Amino acid sequence: MNSTKWKRIRKRLFEILEVGSDLDHASRGYDYFSVFAILLNLTASIMYTYESMRIQYGELLMWIEEITVAYFAIDYLLRVLTVRCRYDKDTEMTELQAMRKYIFSFMGIVDVLSWLPYYLPVFFPAGTVAFRMIRIVRIFRLFRINAYYDSLHVITDVLYEKRQQLVSSVVIILILMIGSSLCMYSLEHEAQPEVFANAFSGIWWATSTLLTVGYGDIYPVTTLGKIFGIVISFLGVGMVAIPTGIISAGFVNQYSTVKRKNEYGYEADMDFVKVAVGPNDIWCGMRVADLNLPDRLVIAIIYRDSEILIPRGDMILEEDDMVVLGAEPYEDREDIVLKEVVLKKQNPWVGLKIKDLDISRQSVIVLVKRRNKSLIPNGNMMLEAGDRVFLYTKLHLADANTIEI
Repeated sequence: MNSTKWKRIRKRLFEILEVGSDLDHASRGYDYFSVFAILLNLTASIMYTYESMRIQYGELLMWIEEITVAYFAIDYLLRVLTVRCRYDKDTEMTELQAMRKYIFSFMGIVDVLSWLPYYLPVFFPAGTVAFRMIRIVRIFRLFRINAYYDSLHVITDVLYEKRQQLVSSVVIILILMIGSSLCMYSLEHEAQPEVFANAFSGIWWATSTLLTVGYGDIYPVTTLGKIFGIVISFLGVGMVAIPTGIISAGFVNQYSTVKRKNEYGYEADMDFVKVAVGPNDIWCGMRVADLNLPDRLVIAIIYRDSEILIPRGDMILEEDDMVVLGAEPYEDREDIVLKEVVLKKQNPWVGLKIKDLDISRQSVIVLVKRRNKSLIPNGNMMLEAGDRVFLYTKLHLADANTIEI
């Protein structure tokens, strides 16, 4: 098999393994099968813990586990073989570097631990119990479902957006725990040295008090210790509520944003955009009546020198005018998602004409930004380093920013 044919096959395998679009039936079918295999494997593992199920359906459950684990192993090997396609825009990255980057990534580790511990007892029988415990890691494979369903992205989006606030609140809680444990050790050590024997005993008390997970095995007996415990209990309610409030507010904000996009956006009669008129724009010096706008596009207002002007047909547009355009909203159920790619010097698109690019038929370049100028693309346009290319595509593009319209 020649290298060109192998690259074409590997590229197709990569597209199938990645989250597919509705236009790629093979990729979408593989996504559904992957979700089914993950859920089936976890269901079999849980059912096997029940003695009655194990006695009646033990062989069937073991057979399901063997099949799904074998599928996980094949899926992992295919991802390793095709991982170079994920970084195809980075021409300097070698095959080995791409494999190493995936293998040691979070999902790469989860993928390998979802099947490797199942086969390790064959080679190391003495470690069967330890390997069985490691197999529990396969539950993290559920994170792959997060890539298949956009609604689950809300969880990761909230945690990522609020990461700084969450880290700050956790640091505050740790400081409060350490400080309160040392204070309680100082107050209670002499009264009950066997209970508050060291600072670690105080940390356990602080944890059980702040997080209310203790069982009363460690508690103060002195008056000062009890008073200090009351204060810490009140502080604990407030401190532990901080991360909860941050996450709750993030969820509310995220769902409100989604709701505005999915519901309120469609109820609006018109959408509006602002356009600044520059000295070299064709609109500069023209009458509003001569702009030849489409029937469903209107000029709502004009900002000029901090004044709001109602447009009239004989009004002449001037430099630095801010024109507010109104149009009917896009009513298609499928959202338009554009991707922005900044072309670096090593990008294979640099120096090529748009008509010569190796992109799918479903990919359309809609705009090229070059040195603060917006260029309407045509087939003979030569792409240059530093260009910002905006395109509509279903392809997976590495290092591309997604823009929702």
